[in-house]
Formats: sequence, structure tokens, C-alpha cells
Amino acid sequence: MKDALGRPQSVLAIGATSDIARAVLAKLAGAGTSRMVLAARDGARLAEVEADLRRGGVADLRTIAFDATDIESHSGLVTDAFSRGDIDLVLVAFGVLGDQLSDEHDPLAAASVMQVNATAAVSVGVAGAEALAAQGHGTLVALSSVAGERARRSNFIYGASKAGMDAFYQGLSASMADRGVDVIVVRPGFVHTRMTAGLKPPPLSTDADSVAEAVVAAIAGGSATVWVPKPLRLVMAVLRHLPTPVFRRLPL
Repeated sequence: MKDALGRPQSVLAIGATSDIARAVLAKLAGAGTSRMVLAARDGARLAEVEADLRRGGVADLRTIAFDATDIESHSGLVTDAFSRGDIDLVLVAFGVLGDQLSDEHDPLAAASVMQVNATAAVSVGVAGAEALAAQGHGTLVALSSVAGERARRSNFIYGASKAGMDAFYQGLSASMADRGVDVIVVRPGFVHTRMTAGLKPPPLSTDADSVAEAVVAAIAGGSATVWVPKPLRLVMAVLRHLPTPVFRRLPL
């Protein structure tokens, strides 16, 4: 169960090697989270995350191999993670950016982005939410993106995948409202991470630590939808309602 300040004592992080997930886990460790289950595809990086968290004071740690494309394995992964006791927080933090200019001409590559960012996120979301509901409490945090607010020429495949993922978790939030499960959708803008290395950052870009701070605050008792940084909510509200001819002329 969460402590008196709303901080989770146990967490399942799916996509634990992403820069944002690592930042969230580090902050949770610093706040006293004592048990963590880490799931990711890259075994070497997963071992690095585990070692960092152990140095940060988390003694009860497990790692599980996770493949976003292996949809049939997701329910078993969640069942395994919950098998040794309740989980207060499920963090869904995996995704791929893809290569827009190449992928828009390659059906398999475009579909792969959709499969990881949308289909796999739905699969683990259903499994994670049901496990939390079965125990009667918990929070599920899903890392979405402002890219899903309106498809842009520069990244519409990624944006479309995040739009689908975001819509699913918004609906899941409503579905779980009376089952003891809080679902939080986090919409960062451009985040300086390994995934965006080499890309030109736009205005209102942020970093993994700032996103992590917003996530931890929301877990303790905040909005079901989190924008990072906060001004992006207003910016995207404007962009979402621009006429299409105007929107297409913007350098986005």
C-alpha cells in the first residue's frame, strides 16, 4: 500500500531502462520505495538500472525480460510481477521514435512503431490495470506524448501511435475509476533523452528529471492528465484548433 504521503512502496516498471523510467525510479527510491520489479528488453542496461537502484537503497529488486512485440507474453509478465505481493504502481514507460522520413515509405517499419507504442501499450495496460483492480488498489502511470495531440508532418507515425495509446489510457482511467485504480496519463513535450539525441529541441523542451518530478507528484495525488512542462497544455489547445491550412504551414 502507499504510505501516508501517497508514495508507493512497490512498483512494476515496464520499460525500466528508458531515461524517463530511470529518473522516476531514482526519485521513488529516494522517497522510500522498497520493492521494485524491473522489466525491459536490453539485459545489459537492465543490469545497470538494477545496480544504480541498489546503490540508491532499494534492496528488494527483481528483473524480468520484456519484449513489447511479444504480445502473448505480457499477461504472464504481469502475473509474475504480482506473484510475490501487491504492487502499488505500474509504470508503462517504453516506446520507440522511429524514423519518420524512412518509415513513411516502409509499411513494416511504420507498423512496427504502431505495434510497440500503441498495441503493446494497450496489452500491458489491460494486464496491469486488471492486476491492480484484483488487489483493490494501485496506480497505473502511462507515458504518452504531446505528439499524440495532433498529427504533424515531421512525426505523424509516432504521433499517431501515441494518439492511439493516449486515447486508450484516457478510457482506461474512466473504466477503472470505480475499481480502486488510478490511471495517470503523462504528456511530455520534447524530452532530452537517448531517444531524441541529435534532434533539434523545440521551445518548451524538458528533461527526464523534470518529467519524473511531475510523475511522482501526480502519483501522490494530482491530475489524471499531466503535461510537462505545464504551458504545453495551452500551446497544444491552440494548435489542436488551428485550421488545417494554417497548421500545415507551421514548421512542425
